[in-house]
Amino acid sequence: MTLYAAYGSNLDPLQMLLRAPYSPGRGTGWLMGWRLTFGGEDLGWEGALATVVEDDDPTSQVFVALYDITEGDEETLDEWEGSDLGLYTKIRVRVATLEGDVTAWLYVLDDYEGGLPSARYLGIIADAAETAGAPDDYVAALRRRPCRSVG
Repeated sequence: MTLYAAYGSNLDPLQMLLRAPYSPGRGTGWLMGWRLTFGGEDLGWEGALATVVEDDDPTSQVFVALYDITEGDEETLDEWEGSDLGLYTKIRVRVATLEGDVTAWLYVLDDYEGGLPSARYLGIIADAAETAGAPDDYVAALRRRPCRSVG
């Protein structure tokens, strides 16, 4: 099994159960010195897509859920995230947990940062963070982020 760090809409345990049904959750943690951002606005169906980038501010952090991913589920996630198409790339990161730091992989958008997510997509991400147990102030900050209305 491989350790995977989920962020954005993949924080939702139900969504991960559908995408990786044989991969148990292993807890949560933080990407320290990283920030959640959006990019690839021309690639998304409603606006920019979620990604994470390293930040110069060492206090910046992204809440993640950790999963032990089976080989079969990893192939499914690769397809779902479009890594075979070059949409997202897998990288290894250090995740801070209550038990200590662990190394996990995650998907980052292979495009320029910039653009706004749709209000619907941002709501899905905030709801997923709340469901995964992110702190209230983190969820509230997600809900306050700029977004665009679709329609």
